[in-house]
Amino acid sequence: MSEDCKEGTACAIDFTEESKIKKSVTVNKEYIYPILGLLFLLIGIGFEYFNAPFFKKPIPLIWFGIIYIFIGGPIVLKALKLILKGDIYNEFVLMSVATLGAFLIGSYAEGIAVMLFYVIGELFQESAVNRAKRSIESLLKVQIDEVIVLENEKQVTKHPKNVEIGQIIQVKAGQKIALDGILISEFATLNTAALTGESVPDNRKKGDVVLAGMVNINKLIQIQTTSKYEDTKLSKILKLVQEAVGRKAKTQLLISRLAKIYTPIVFWLAIALIILPFFFLGADYVFQTWFQRALIFLVISCPCALVISIPLGYFGGIGAGSKNGILFKGSNFLDLMTKVDTVVMDKTGTLTKGVFEVQNVVSLKVSEELMVELVGVLEQNSTHPIADAIVEYANIENTNFKATKVEEISGHGMKGNVGDYTILAGNTRLLEKFTIPFDTSIKSIIDTIVIIAINNEYAGYITIADSLKDDAKKAISELNKMPNIKEVIMLSGDKQSVVNKVATQLGIKKAIGGLLPEGKIKEVELLKAKGRTIAFIGDGINDAPVITLSDVGLAMGGLGSDAAIETADVIIQTDQPSKIATAINIGNATNKIIWQNISLALGVKILVLILGAMGMATMWEAVIADVGVALLAILNAVRIQRMKF
Repeated sequence: MSEDCKEGTACAIDFTEESKIKKSVTVNKEYIYPILGLLFLLIGIGFEYFNAPFFKKPIPLIWFGIIYIFIGGPIVLKALKLILKGDIYNEFVLMSVATLGAFLIGSYAEGIAVMLFYVIGELFQESAVNRAKRSIESLLKVQIDEVIVLENEKQVTKHPKNVEIGQIIQVKAGQKIALDGILISEFATLNTAALTGESVPDNRKKGDVVLAGMVNINKLIQIQTTSKYEDTKLSKILKLVQEAVGRKAKTQLLISRLAKIYTPIVFWLAIALIILPFFFLGADYVFQTWFQRALIFLVISCPCALVISIPLGYFGGIGAGSKNGILFKGSNFLDLMTKVDTVVMDKTGTLTKGVFEVQNVVSLKVSEELMVELVGVLEQNSTHPIADAIVEYANIENTNFKATKVEEISGHGMKGNVGDYTILAGNTRLLEKFTIPFDTSIKSIIDTIVIIAINNEYAGYITIADSLKDDAKKAISELNKMPNIKEVIMLSGDKQSVVNKVATQLGIKKAIGGLLPEGKIKEVELLKAKGRTIAFIGDGINDAPVITLSDVGLAMGGLGSDAAIETADVIIQTDQPSKIATAINIGNATNKIIWQNISLALGVKILVLILGAMGMATMWEAVIADVGVALLAILNAVRIQRMKF
């Protein structure tokens, strides 16, 4: 097992340039020794098989001894260091004792084979870990090392860590934004793929929030910073990625604990296998026979397949998640995803986009295009989110109309002159205030309505709603198909009629609206009291308490709130609700592979241990049972990184 993945420690993720250079220098040496060792081992076996006349004592010992020093020397040295520290029961000591013992009884080739295949297993493990790291490393590439700061009207290049809150930074076209902030420039087109997974250009205007990791697409922009480098959303996500591998699953911890108990038991059983037969066989006792059986027993019993492949399986699961835009904060959450039977989700920002959009336009007096343009010009003078939705829909950058005598009537809407038209735009109370008759049946419409009067006559209406995310319907459909998911529930603070409409559109059977954060907590507590294992998915700061309460908390991490991201166990970086099912599938696939490896390793080992104790297995069977099974388990664990979810 590699030093980075020792029992009780996190598998360190080192993506620094220095580490990459060191690895590139040593990688050739790591592969050359096993290749040369295998070549000379096969040549030596060939000499023995064909009874080469020059290959007589002590030549075989010298030949195989030199190979052993190059292949097994580092492992024996590591075993000696651990023994000096008082750590006797570990795989390095087991391997060293077994292989040196093989040399004592003349089984040179078998001793080298054990060491050689162990080293090859290590290389397989390292290769698999690096593969998983590359999936995670794509996240880390969005870090920025320098930024241009405006100080006293001069451009100063600094590391983002040295930029204070409130300073102005410049970002050129094609560059990544280094710090969270407010856009000072009039307009910017950004690529938010690093945070949301969506590569569609995102247009921002002056005063809008921009986040570290976004890419400025077309022109020089200026941003006023609102956070320190270590407090940016991007930095927090990257920190979570690097900490994720340190949190171990119960299965992983159980195997580690068993290995600590199992190894000394096996060690003393091997000694008993040498000594006890003497008292039963008497004169028929042959020391070399039982010593060889004990050595075979030791080689078979080495827990390498379990100790290496299980952490690697979980690490592969975390890597597969990162590849699919999902961050598991630890391998324990991969296990928990397999136990979820109830999925509870927030509506706004989770299943819907969280921004108002025009849904429908009904015009009775003038053309639809003209009515939208007139209302858009008037609503430019309001800061209300509904007004913003109408202005964006109207697309009035090239309009010739101008609004005058604009009046915002609190709780009612807007009034003003646009060109030669007098426009009223607001709720039903606005038209009632000005005694303008209208079709009262529109009050039953579920969505938010902006009623329009032109020249004191009812002219139509615009409906506005928070639109569904593109994959919301797919997300619910996939969850409903999962056999282990008993129920999908939507909880929202929105009015019940709107919640019912969204639930109907998506195929959600249970939806509760009008809930404050404490109401959501109560609903989740009621479900937990029934023995349900709950996954809750949200995005806002108001969702943080429920995310904490649930068995598995998931947060929309692209543009979700910091509180939700920090309290969640799993972060969906792409903000796509369909990734909920993907996260469950990755958890199931990881769990399946882990138990396949456990069954394979224990099954083969127990069988060959019995055969070895009975003298029916040679050192070669021992090699296959130990290192061969470890290699198979590693290859099986790697499969998860090739799976498509």
